[in-house]
Amino acid sequence: MKMSELRIRCRNTGKRISVPFGSNLYEVFAGADFQMDYGPVAARVNNKVQGMNYRFYNNKDVEFLSLTDKSGMRTYTRTLFFILAKAVEDTYPDAQLIIGGSVCSGYYCQLRLGRPVEDEDARRIKCRMQEIIDADMPIHRIQCPIEEAIEMFEKRGMKSKVQLLESQDDLYTYYYKLGDTVDYFYSCLLTRTGQVHLFDLVKFYDGMLLRAPSRKDPSQLEEMMGQEGKMFDVILEHHKWQDILGVRTVGELNYAIKAGYATDIINVSEALQSKKLSDIADEIARRKARIVLLAGPSSSGKTTTSKRLAVLVMACGLRPHTISTDDYFVNRVDTPKDANGEYDFECIGAVDTPFFEGQMNALLRGEEVELPRYDFKKGERVFEGRKLKIGSDDVIILEGNHALNPILTQQIPEEEKYRIYVSTLTTIQLDDHNHIPTADIRLLRRILRDFRHRGFSAVETIRRAASVSAGEEKWIFPFQGLADATFNSALLYELGVIRDQVIPILGQVPERAVEYAEANRLRKFLAYFRGIPGDQVPPSSLLREFAGGSSFRY
Repeated sequence: MKMSELRIRCRNTGKRISVPFGSNLYEVFAGADFQMDYGPVAARVNNKVQGMNYRFYNNKDVEFLSLTDKSGMRTYTRTLFFILAKAVEDTYPDAQLIIGGSVCSGYYCQLRLGRPVEDEDARRIKCRMQEIIDADMPIHRIQCPIEEAIEMFEKRGMKSKVQLLESQDDLYTYYYKLGDTVDYFYSCLLTRTGQVHLFDLVKFYDGMLLRAPSRKDPSQLEEMMGQEGKMFDVILEHHKWQDILGVRTVGELNYAIKAGYATDIINVSEALQSKKLSDIADEIARRKARIVLLAGPSSSGKTTTSKRLAVLVMACGLRPHTISTDDYFVNRVDTPKDANGEYDFECIGAVDTPFFEGQMNALLRGEEVELPRYDFKKGERVFEGRKLKIGSDDVIILEGNHALNPILTQQIPEEEKYRIYVSTLTTIQLDDHNHIPTADIRLLRRILRDFRHRGFSAVETIRRAASVSAGEEKWIFPFQGLADATFNSALLYELGVIRDQVIPILGQVPERAVEYAEANRLRKFLAYFRGIPGDQVPPSSLLREFAGGSSFRY
């Protein structure tokens, strides 16, 4: 090997290749000599995700990523956001674009034109996006002192980016340039617009919906989910909450914290969430529902939500009884197995539905039953003398992953049931063009909870994230549209509280671990937030389920 050459180990092939000093990822991929469908769009270099313009000046490990990888799809969607931002700038120069969170398997975008958005507006912008893609324009990544970037964004009137960067302590930053359009994104993009092969943009309520390819099959758009009405109502409700608090972006949150308003933000956020849950309790009492079914994805805060709801139901003059579907698991030896021969605890077959329905219907008939408790160490259902008999003023609050699955309660009369879906819809954005994925909030909660209360490292939690997500997509998300009410468990201020607890946990993930890439991404993301002392969080807060110090018993 020549002194001017580097040795790169390609994890996709297991081979080492020699490349000239200063080669970029495209050149390394060519030297690796293998085919990749829908890629490469990015790469993990020493377990850190980098854009394909990354250059090598030392020996490294490389794993190339396609659109079927989460990091690869994030790179694609961020590029779509940039193309959308340029298309809006080109067609409606005076408009403000705000790219929000995921809804209906797309991204809800507000377009502030000073008038209602029409179908023709979405069509014009989509046509311009396609022109930009067809032109195969280069996307440049430019590094500069942070004060230069702040000055540039300030001159362009991009207030949310100015506020975000001003609240950072970095000496240098970077931005992206596409033609005359500049923007900031917190991680890598594609290098050319022509690499975007599929998207759609349609009018959606008072804004637009940007659609991207499916990660499972990048040749097709992500299938739209049919729960847009209820979920969108929650999004609109939280936009109103943001207006009440005067905080919509991380930059605004950081300014408020620095100005000493953290306690006010915590108190108002908690009060707004309590009021929403109180309204749900009032509706349960009005309907005289006797079985409340409460479900949501992992780390959405189902347990605390059920406990707080029980208190509010009691305030309505009813007697609540909280039950977990986990206590109705079949014995471990009877648990169904997945394709790999492992126990599938996420599937509905892991729950003894006939026994559950039998007990619920017996209770509704006024009979007394002995409730089970599942012993997770033994993997068996046990009975410890906990008996229950309900009357007309009693309400059963059933909490668990499968609570909304029709299979679980198909033999229970519909008039007896009230369904609640607990979501974690992000209530804050990094800036106008950088949304915070809801899955990231729940993963950070889970990392903190698993470390503090279950003895799991961040490596273990991140490693299990893919299987947890697969279970949610199969057994939880499809039933959210059945809910009578949707409760958003996200708190505007929560990442400011948990950042100082989670960053050290993420810092324990070794660079050699595959999970380091995700841990590093989350650490960089949390660094945007100013810290908020955890002692200001009320003991009854849902956040205490993960951060500790709750007044509820778990």
